[in-house]
Amino acid sequence: MSPTTTMIFLSLQLITSFLFTAIASSSPPGGFTIDVIHRRSNSSSSRFSITDDDQLGSPYANTVFTTSEYRMKLQIGTPPIDIEALIDTASGIVWTQCLPCLSCYDQQDPIFDPSKSSTYKEKICDQDPNNPCRYEVTYADQSYSKGAYATETVTFQSTSGQPFVMAQTNIGCGHNNSVTLSPAASGIIGLDRGASSLISQMSQNFFSFFSYCFSRKETSKINFGSNAVVSGDGTVSTTMFRNTEKPNFYYLNLDAISVGENRVETMGTPLYSLEGNIIIDSGTTYTYLPDSFCSKVKDAVDSVVKVERAAFSGDMLCYNTADIDIFPVITMHFSGGADLVLDRYNMYDNTGDNYCLAISCVGPTEDAVFGNRAQNNWLIGYDTSSELVSFKSTDCSALY
Repeated sequence: MSPTTTMIFLSLQLITSFLFTAIASSSPPGGFTIDVIHRRSNSSSSRFSITDDDQLGSPYANTVFTTSEYRMKLQIGTPPIDIEALIDTASGIVWTQCLPCLSCYDQQDPIFDPSKSSTYKEKICDQDPNNPCRYEVTYADQSYSKGAYATETVTFQSTSGQPFVMAQTNIGCGHNNSVTLSPAASGIIGLDRGASSLISQMSQNFFSFFSYCFSRKETSKINFGSNAVVSGDGTVSTTMFRNTEKPNFYYLNLDAISVGENRVETMGTPLYSLEGNIIIDSGTTYTYLPDSFCSKVKDAVDSVVKVERAAFSGDMLCYNTADIDIFPVITMHFSGGADLVLDRYNMYDNTGDNYCLAISCVGPTEDAVFGNRAQNNWLIGYDTSSELVSFKSTDCSALY
């Protein structure tokens, strides 16, 4: 979810419980794949297993797209229960709604009942069996999830036909939740750099690489490990940065935005930086920019569009038209020469009789965010070992 609208507060006990032991492996990195619709060791002590290691294939799990969110479908518990949860590169915990539900948002699928799983185990804090760990995640819009911090088995399918099993995965079992998600979403799959995210709980085989390709229409993929390498003709890469105050987010450096042929530079505005100034976030829909730079981009768009402005509550720039082709093409210029020429769908949202620029302005203290709509139909790979994000323009619905 957007760091511009999201802040996470965790107790010291929860932070302590996030620590985990990495599993070393001398074998070359493998990979697994998770379908997106609109972590392996031979050691018997490994937390990661597969029925037939020689036929690993590409493990995956179907997920679902709705109007504004991409959800990953996976299984938790023993016996495994299907859940769908928001794919969120700007969140650091895996959580799902759980029974008994003290206060939960409406969920269309059955809520997970940990009492019916033989592998569910609440974590103990301070080595006190009478002191089970609790988690609480609170977002800036005052939405939240609270509950038990536990270990549970997480299972993906695989193209080999064999299950890909992550035993003893740290998850939040939310008994008190008020979060703005669609009824189809049971929770959130955190994929940031934090120790409690899904990525960080994978073995070293999968830790350094993941990629996804979001489509607004059909299935696409999120990959981990060697399957996640983005390369080939048309691939451009830019450096990822760490912010010392918010070290778990994936920061990129935005140099400029072109509106048609008009290049609007971040230089000369407070957004300008050489060490990262915008967070790439799969859990936020729109792109958010600070007012000082955002207003320049909006003015550039408005100078090109020759139809009547539409009245709209909020700060969105909207026009009375049903023709998306009248709008200028927008290009995002990231450091290192990674220029992303975006499709008009990425930057303009049809709200019925109007089209609105899918960029929203935020205050100077809030983070800039590169949202998932702008990422649509780009194969995007994260390489945390080299601190690079790679982009390749792709028809994601036809990629796999």
